[in-house]
Amino acid sequence: MTNRLEPIVAQKKREVAALRVLLADQPEHALAHLLQGKTRHANAKRFARALRGPTLGVIAEIKRKSPSKGTLALISDPPSLAQAYVAGGAHAISVLTDEPFFAGNLTDLKQVATALRGQPTPVLRKDFIIDEIQIAESILAGADAILCIVAILGSKTKQILDAAHRMGLEALVEVHSQNELDIALASGAQIIGINNRDLTTFAIDTEQAIRLIDSIPPSIIRVAESGILMPELAQTYYHAGFDAVLIGEALVTSNKPGAFIGACKHA
Repeated sequence: MTNRLEPIVAQKKREVAALRVLLADQPEHALAHLLQGKTRHANAKRFARALRGPTLGVIAEIKRKSPSKGTLALISDPPSLAQAYVAGGAHAISVLTDEPFFAGNLTDLKQVATALRGQPTPVLRKDFIIDEIQIAESILAGADAILCIVAILGSKTKQILDAAHRMGLEALVEVHSQNELDIALASGAQIIGINNRDLTTFAIDTEQAIRLIDSIPPSIIRVAESGILMPELAQTYYHAGFDAVLIGEALVTSNKPGAFIGACKHA
């Protein structure tokens, strides 16, 4: 783990340390109850089920900026954008909650989850998860699923994945290489995202997902991520065997995100 990921992971370690201090001061906090197994998320919105269907599944992302592109969109009303995504046919919503690097926050996640309460659309927390306490934090913020990045977690992937399942969350397990994919499979991942972006350099190769898909059994949900700027590429992934795509930049920079989602599903 080098280069671009290092400062991000260092920041996550600081955030986790702050949460641990909170628990030390408030031992009866709801986070502690989740970690101790006293409570569990009653996950009625099944992330995996939402991505399996007769058309390509679309995970539509709420994303203000990225380290590689800078500011993408000034999103002042995340719930309204989420509703527009759903109206356009999105199967799930991804919310960036990292603040220093992506200008997201947990309030965005809470607001989106609240806005979608009573609707079948699940919400994914997109962040850099390194500790079980972040899983509990995700549940309290309203997430139905979390992102687990093998490039960060390595041999800890199974531990975090098992903790998520134990607390009632599903997980999108993200890989970029064959080695990372082997770790994801050995960890029991049931939803695997192939990221076209190399997180150590942030370079994108949209062929990477195609190269790796045949190594994932069809019983596992397969998601293509990053660099999907045109509906035609989304359909290329669908015909290659992917169940879903995760799209951020193309949607937040579009004047008609709902139409873009529809085109991805039916191009």
